[in-house]
Amino acid sequence: MRKYSYTAFLIVIFLTIGCAVSAAEDQAVTKTASAPTTTLSVDQYSEVVSDDLLNKWVFYTTSFSLSPSAKGEFENASFCPVNKLFCELTLTKIQRQHLQLSSQPNIDTQAIQSYLEDLARKVNKDPIEAKFKVENGKVVTFSESQKGITLNIEKSLEVITDALNKYNFKTEQNIALPFDIKKSDTNYGDVNDLGISSLIGEGTSNFKGSPSNRVFNIKVATRRFNGLLIKPGEEFSFVKNLGEVDAEHGYLPELVIKQGVTEPEFGGGVCQVSTTAFRAAIYSGLKITARRNHAYPVSYYNPQGMDSTIYVPNPDLRFINNTPNHILIQAKIEGTQLTFSFYGTDDGRKITVDGPYTTDRQPDGSLKAHFTQHVFKSDGSEFITDVFNSSYGSPYKYPHPGGPTLSAKPSNWSEDEWKAYKKTLRDMARAAEKN
Repeated sequence: MRKYSYTAFLIVIFLTIGCAVSAAEDQAVTKTASAPTTTLSVDQYSEVVSDDLLNKWVFYTTSFSLSPSAKGEFENASFCPVNKLFCELTLTKIQRQHLQLSSQPNIDTQAIQSYLEDLARKVNKDPIEAKFKVENGKVVTFSESQKGITLNIEKSLEVITDALNKYNFKTEQNIALPFDIKKSDTNYGDVNDLGISSLIGEGTSNFKGSPSNRVFNIKVATRRFNGLLIKPGEEFSFVKNLGEVDAEHGYLPELVIKQGVTEPEFGGGVCQVSTTAFRAAIYSGLKITARRNHAYPVSYYNPQGMDSTIYVPNPDLRFINNTPNHILIQAKIEGTQLTFSFYGTDDGRKITVDGPYTTDRQPDGSLKAHFTQHVFKSDGSEFITDVFNSSYGSPYKYPHPGGPTLSAKPSNWSEDEWKAYKKTLRDMARAAEKN
């Protein structure tokens, strides 16, 4: 009995150094070519887990055990899974005839966690607010709100791990992963309780002469804002509501001002929309918290000094709804004129805009401009006096293929500026030749 206990003790040591068998090899035996699939779903989204991915999640290790009551799995009685001398010292010939091989699954939770983080980037989405319009003097919904979802990675890891522990590769697996729902803030039953009763301000701009791609992008961006609501006290972010600006979201390449040059990029023309929204906010008496003018004067934004450039993620146009109730944005295009109309509650405020005034106009086209926004309460007291200064560089410092060029140095340029300008033109010419 003691001898057998001693032998069993040595077997325990032997088991700790058992050989690891790769998941791919083991599952190749366990699973057939027509093995059932595993599908993961999150709300309306689903995807099939590939065999390669399953093999990363579940790997198998083999171990050897001594079972006196069972016949050994190895025909060769002299077989030793480790060092032969170890077997000779610890196992009798009879014991070797009872040597059993078993396989145990192991789950790699770190690999599953990494997968879930990638999956979350696919399925997570913010709620979409309801959009409204004014129809026959009433505010009505024309685009219902949509819920947002966030994958619960921690709980999903538990669900997948539990399923894999029970998985026998013989049945279809449809695993629903848990997620959290984010509700919209503007899913109101009676939208006319929002206090939207009158036009409080309007802004316009004209994009006559714009290329077709620029017109297309203006229309795409305008649709993003038509019907949006701004809650009382909310700081409105143009960039946040605009979203991604790329081909996937419906934009075409058009000229934008970027890093010292004017070059084609998806979404060129979106600043026509931000400029118009800025003017509507000014004439509605709203508090502007972030605004930047363009690098150089652009004719589409005349009069100069009342434009607002944006680029995802910065710069942004932001302003605060300082009215007592919600503001509804209505945006429309008539011909080449874009109009942003802000509807809300008329609290008796009065708005005057002094300017814009153009100053310091230079031979190279650079200039400065400014205007002042005055907002008065119903009792006549002024509560906003904001001056907006704009400094525009020369458009020639942002050249683009096919654009106007200078043949002589402007009087207000230094020799270094003129040399840098000519170098830029040479670089552009060489790039055009290569293309």
